[in-house]
Amino acid sequence: MQYSLVQQSLSTCSRGLRAQPSCRRQHPGDAISWLDNSDPASSASEFLEWARKLRLELNAAFYTGLKSEEFHFARYAVGQGYTTHMDQHRGNPHRRISLVLYLNRNWGPEDGGELCLYSPDDPSLEIHRILPQPGRLVLFRSDVFPHAVLPANKPRLSLSGWFRTDERN
Repeated sequence: MQYSLVQQSLSTCSRGLRAQPSCRRQHPGDAISWLDNSDPASSASEFLEWARKLRLELNAAFYTGLKSEEFHFARYAVGQGYTTHMDQHRGNPHRRISLVLYLNRNWGPEDGGELCLYSPDDPSLEIHRILPQPGRLVLFRSDVFPHAVLPANKPRLSLSGWFRTDERN
């Protein structure tokens, strides 16, 4: 499934925003394309079904009250990252668990692009740095952990999103 997701991510976001109307810039330096279930045979649909099952398991194990999920492919250009932020926005408390799946086929420490997690009590204190190695899956609380993406030294592909406490269609 991961290789199929890489291919789909490349076809939807790597050729540029003008070539793919489904892609848009989230912030300077990246392009995203939202996943949907419109093609049940696609690798995105396979991932979304897996994510739905994971949501149910998280609810059963941790009583999280998760009701929906939303995910997108993201492509960061060389030299781009994402500044420190929270995934749960003020006034919109529904994003509960953040998920990142790294899709590049090869990635080493020299390639950069790490996910940095910061202390909930002191957002200037880095507590963990995660290298975006192929197939690595990261889950963390959207409402607790400030985080950032360091600039990458080559294009960086991921599938990112959130498990939510509200119903989404």
